[in-house]
Amino acid sequence: MHTKSIKQLSTLLQNKEISAVALATHFLDRIEADNSNAFLHVDRALTLAQAAEADARIAAGTATPLTGVPIAHKDLFVTKGWRTTAGSKMLANYASPFDATVVEKFQAAGMVTLGKVNCDEFAMGSGNENSAFGAVQNPWDKTAVPGGSSGGSAAAVAAGLAPAATGTDTGGSIRQPAAFCGITGIKPTYGRVSRFGMIAFASSLDQGGPMARSAEDCALLLTAMAGFDERDSTSLSPEQGGVAEDFSRDLEQPLTGLRIGVPREYFGEGLAKDVEAAVRGALAQYEKLGATLVDISLPNTALSIPAYYMIAPAEASSNLSRYDGVRYGHRAAEYKDLQDMYKKSRAQGFGPEVQRRIMVGTYVLCHGYYDAYYLKAQKIRRLIAQDFDAVLNGPDAVCDVIMGPVAPTVAWDLGDKTDDPVANYLADIYTLSTSLAGLPGMSIPCGFGAGEKNGKRPVGLQIIGNYFGEAKLLNVAHQFQQVTDWHTRSPDGI
Repeated sequence: MHTKSIKQLSTLLQNKEISAVALATHFLDRIEADNSNAFLHVDRALTLAQAAEADARIAAGTATPLTGVPIAHKDLFVTKGWRTTAGSKMLANYASPFDATVVEKFQAAGMVTLGKVNCDEFAMGSGNENSAFGAVQNPWDKTAVPGGSSGGSAAAVAAGLAPAATGTDTGGSIRQPAAFCGITGIKPTYGRVSRFGMIAFASSLDQGGPMARSAEDCALLLTAMAGFDERDSTSLSPEQGGVAEDFSRDLEQPLTGLRIGVPREYFGEGLAKDVEAAVRGALAQYEKLGATLVDISLPNTALSIPAYYMIAPAEASSNLSRYDGVRYGHRAAEYKDLQDMYKKSRAQGFGPEVQRRIMVGTYVLCHGYYDAYYLKAQKIRRLIAQDFDAVLNGPDAVCDVIMGPVAPTVAWDLGDKTDDPVANYLADIYTLSTSLAGLPGMSIPCGFGAGEKNGKRPVGLQIIGNYFGEAKLLNVAHQFQQVTDWHTRSPDGI
């Protein structure tokens, strides 16, 4: 059952060839046997109670296509019943009194929660090694990182521990772990998916999205999770384009005439030859499907790293200031006065990477530095968005989607970059600009690295679209997956 798609599982459930309780039990047993530190909190009784409700809906004829299908939630989405830690000691025992909107939506569709999955602390990281609860192992090679920050989500799907998982993407945290773990993941247009109940990292960048084996599965999931939410001030209203959609509607459209922009900045120095070979092979396959490759330039790509690492830490500094040991979160056991309690609680509760970003963010927001750093980074952000706009929109538009690598290399070894945060930051070079512009982007499997070690580590193809172009992205990905089998492959032993 764990190698089947969501659509296949849905058919089995609707035809009563398997019960939701039996299906949930199957996945819970697999998680209990070996979850490679992907899951942080599982409650068998809660899960099976939801599964029993799903079976009752199916029997009553009130089920949706997702009813009874299991899902895991990144530990950044608050959940009633399951702990929500954000991968941090600061929230190690936090129990939310409510569910995030995304969780509510999936429960309304009848999906069954398997538990909460590991992530980099407060979503800050590219390898899932910044979690206070230990690193997640990549199912393809347990000596490799699974990517971050949604590494637990990606690893759970790749290892057959869950057919679907939620993720969040601030600068690439859905796309990069999806690439490293050989699954499919999509970051929607900013504002498409409610952030209510999603613990904030950088509010102008954070966006939730689905992770699963295929584009078809992601389309089903995104249809359920997207839509306007009045409780989220950053949620797009219907007038702004934030309407509920069937993202499966265009999956079978042919790609004849599709114009694919290939940014020359994505194929320069720093891109590993084995990753480039896999991505070029995927582009050649798209040409066979009727698409045309167009050489384009996104000249401000290199500026995305300094811009992002000014804006995101600044917003993180503001968002994480609420964790003071007074209202909720970790409180130091011993302290002399209020000021000492603040200092010790935060020093003990936040890990090194979170502390580093808070310090950077606080610095760039200081009086005298705001204009020189934060404001200038926001101006660069506008230039980056204009680069995309120039090739995707208007009378001079030259492409319908943009394609390239997700990351410069395949997954690196666990521990390789823990002492070099800048090396981690540079791994996001191809994903940050999409997030800064607020555009939708996704990763689909397109091959493996080369050599004895890298040959076991997947490569992801990044597909970037226009605002509100998720249905087109999913169509483009689905058509590729109809003629290739990268997305159906599983790690040894799965």
